Amino acid sequence: MNAPERTIADKTPFTRPEVALAGLDSADTARLAMAAGDITLLLDRSGTIIDVTANRDDFPDCAAWIGQNFADTVTIESRTKVADMLGLSASESAKRWRQVNHPGSGGDIPVRYLIVGLSSGDRLIAVGRDMRHYAVLQQRLLQAQQSLERDYMRLRQIETRYRLLFDLSAEPVLLVEADSQRIQEANPAVHTLLDARPGALVGTKLTGLVARGSRNPLIAYLGAVLTAANVSPLVVELERASEPLTLSATGFRQLGGRYLLVRLQSGAAAVPEGAATLSDIIERMPDAFVMADAKMRIVAANVAFVELVHAASADQLRGRPLGEFVGRPGIDLDLIEGELSKHGLARNVSTVVRAGDSDYEEPVELSAVRTGGDAPSYGFAIREIGRRLRDLPPTPLDLPRSVEQLTELVGRASLKDIVRESTDLIERLCIEAALAYTSDNRASAAEILGLSRQSLYSKLHRYGLGNLVGDAE
Repeated sequence: MNAPERTIADKTPFTRPEVALAGLDSADTARLAMAAGDITLLLDRSGTIIDVTANRDDFPDCAAWIGQNFADTVTIESRTKVADMLGLSASESAKRWRQVNHPGSGGDIPVRYLIVGLSSGDRLIAVGRDMRHYAVLQQRLLQAQQSLERDYMRLRQIETRYRLLFDLSAEPVLLVEADSQRIQEANPAVHTLLDARPGALVGTKLTGLVARGSRNPLIAYLGAVLTAANVSPLVVELERASEPLTLSATGFRQLGGRYLLVRLQSGAAAVPEGAATLSDIIERMPDAFVMADAKMRIVAANVAFVELVHAASADQLRGRPLGEFVGRPGIDLDLIEGELSKHGLARNVSTVVRAGDSDYEEPVELSAVRTGGDAPSYGFAIREIGRRLRDLPPTPLDLPRSVEQLTELVGRASLKDIVRESTDLIERLCIEAALAYTSDNRASAAEILGLSRQSLYSKLHRYGLGNLVGDAE
């Protein structure tokens, strides 16, 4: 917005200029004229430039103007303005700022002038202000305005496409505000499905559309959608629908608010009776069951698996890597996947299951199958064996001393545990042999075993060998 033009007559004059300014001499007057503007011209009544003062860097050619007519120093289109200013100079009330352009080597120089007549009557002062800085700002403002207009047109085009897609979609879709659960938008397919007149659903609550028995499950479902990545669709009974509807929702944020994109599907998904029974059996079985996709990400899990990994719900697990919960990192699952790729199944594999937020590992026994095709799926049946191991009769503190004693563990412990016992047995026998070879010199025994002395002491304590003779230094 342009600033209003002000004349000298619009300003409050000095109350006693003849007293306050009586001591000014020509030097003071010259300094005032120089300070009044970026360029100041001293003119006679005909418009001839008598003298000029300006910044040499901003107006390098101004010294050549002396002796020329003011109108000859401006561009052709500005000469009429100069003539008007010179013609109106006698009228104080008509004196206003006018912008003219001086030609320069780098382009036209815009300057706003105000011509003031002196009391002597034969001199005029033209005070000018350099407008190049303002011209740059105006250019930037114009570019910003054009950019905003382009963005606005692009947003309008995007909105038009969205509106066209939203209205022509055959799938019933609702846009719901998450906090108030009020419907912000509903496409024509929703109105047709619910037998409502166009626009009647906007502003109403989504929970008001469902039957009373489906409202609490719907509220819980909408809350889960805002906190979990993947939530299974919900079957609800609606007040205006003759059959159940399958409802799925996706949460998103916009302009600081939370919204839900709700899709409706007429009727519950058709599931064969046998498949529904099988699904119910898997959900209720005491052993854990989990299904994963080709990337070993959890697709579905029953209640037993959810409890085994200490999760809140199956929806909390969906989409997460199975390796976060099953198997030792980088070992078990890779071996199981290789076995499945080779044979299509794996039986009674000993591994561990851990909660996502805990380091505690629960021993389990796992069987798995793999479907065929380019995008296979995996099913895992998991049984806890930690209680079974805890219920085994206690073993003596002494490790097995022979192969016969090791084979007696078959049936009482897993192969992995037997191998671990074998490793401990071999390690103990080697330490005992090294101590006998060095006459119980622990420093020498550690050296021939390739161990540090501290590691040897730790193993001696572990195997109950700490009562042997000390170091023979």
